[in-house]
Amino acid sequence: MSAPIFSCAAVAALFLERQHLGRPRARRLTAARLVRFAEDAGGIQLDSINVLDRAHHLTLWSRFGPYDRAALERLVYRRRLLFEYWAHAACLVPATHFPPWRRAMLDYEVRHTGWTSWLRKHAPTLRRVERAIRDRGPLGNADFQSAEPRRRQAGWWAWKPETHAIDYLWKKGVLGVHSRVHFQRRLDLIERVLPEALTLEPLTREEFRRWHLCQSLHALGAASERDLSAYFSFPRWPAPERRRTLEALLRSGEVVEVAVEGERARWLALAEDVPTLERAARRRGPASRGTTLLSPFDSFLWHRERVARLFGFDYRIETYTPGHQRVHGYYSLPILHDGRLIGRLDAKNHRAERRLEVRRVSFEAWFASERTPPGRDGGTPVSLEPALAGVGDALGSLAEFIGAERTTLGRVTPGRLAAPLRRALPATTAKEG
Repeated sequence: MSAPIFSCAAVAALFLERQHLGRPRARRLTAARLVRFAEDAGGIQLDSINVLDRAHHLTLWSRFGPYDRAALERLVYRRRLLFEYWAHAACLVPATHFPPWRRAMLDYEVRHTGWTSWLRKHAPTLRRVERAIRDRGPLGNADFQSAEPRRRQAGWWAWKPETHAIDYLWKKGVLGVHSRVHFQRRLDLIERVLPEALTLEPLTREEFRRWHLCQSLHALGAASERDLSAYFSFPRWPAPERRRTLEALLRSGEVVEVAVEGERARWLALAEDVPTLERAARRRGPASRGTTLLSPFDSFLWHRERVARLFGFDYRIETYTPGHQRVHGYYSLPILHDGRLIGRLDAKNHRAERRLEVRRVSFEAWFASERTPPGRDGGTPVSLEPALAGVGDALGSLAEFIGAERTTLGRVTPGRLAAPLRRALPATTAKEG
């Protein structure tokens, strides 16, 4: 039996749906919607960069618009609907996914032999950190004074031994994130954060590998094998193990092969998602309705090569690029309008001034000239006026969310779109640039 064939547009449509971008900012955040989004995407990435807002706040705003941050804190750190763990990177993960991730925690030392020499040298540090938290309750990195002199080099290896110990004990599942104060983690024993940790029967390693692949496929909708390996960055398994697990899923019928027009690589989907792909292939009109801005660390962008293939949008995070080499800006946010990525904007939150600064907006050439969108599936050109109105509305919503009382607009590329974009911005926008 030959594999069903789908267009890139159908795959992109299901991906947008799974990432909860079918109707961006159209529904308010509730506990049920938060959990459903985290379950579908697999995780909501955390990041310390705060030039605009924290990554997880931006990711949730992209879907739900302005929401109560204190309410989110209660849902995560009091009701424990989500917990922190390393999925793609540090993420908020749904508590319903704790059982499979428990296996990753228990196997952490086995899988990461790079810890071996460090653990031998610093075993007393590990015991001291764990004992202090057991006796005193939730503690953070700042609560520990290192007995060793600080090294001069920068980066991860410059951490004091106690910081390494906390990170190891967290990934190993001995500790869990109890709360955050000014975004700094405070950790406690895992059984005090998630009491089910000690009574839970963990999955076997094979069960976890099957779950891990199926969860990635669910989040992506349909994927090449390269997509699957790039979505969740943790844990990394040897290629033969991944291949054996994938072949077992194919034999069981839980996963099926699909063909994607114009793609030579083998693509895969959950068998239960094939009817959804078929409906997406029959859909007329945009796969998504509305306009939003995406965090650079959004799960939609975790595998940027995939975004380039499906949406014809080449995106790079330039935060870690030297200033003189940046093309689009330090913290550029992709602009999603009606399921198309039409450009990006670089923004900064001036908190003391209560001002949202849009330093630069760069629209895609095909959009600015009202040509057919890129990609094998093409489609009709995107109308400029409603798209620019959508960008203006999204910026107004973002300003409200971050507490900015006014917005300033800098450079717009191409320049002829600057005036209509300014007209689309909220009334409080100052005209600069």
